[in-house]
Amino acid sequence: MHSLRAPLLSAALLALCAGTTVAQQPAPPVGPQVGDVAPDFTIIASDQAGVRAKPFHLADARGSTVVLAFFSRARTKG
Repeated sequence: MHSLRAPLLSAALLALCAGTTVAQQPAPPVGPQVGDVAPDFTIIASDQAGVRAKPFHLADARGSTVVLAFFSRARTKG
């Protein structure tokens, strides 16, 4: 973060001295974008019968559609 401040401040000072404005650069997108391949992960999975005995590995489902759903505060203390 500190390494970005000096060039930005220098550009702003130069622009002020020259009587012009500094164009703001758009912030880079945060998180995955549409079409990105999800990184492999392993999670404890559950279904209608409860927690599954084997963890779920995303690599095992390659080529299939996977829906990852989060239900905040559902049967948890969170």
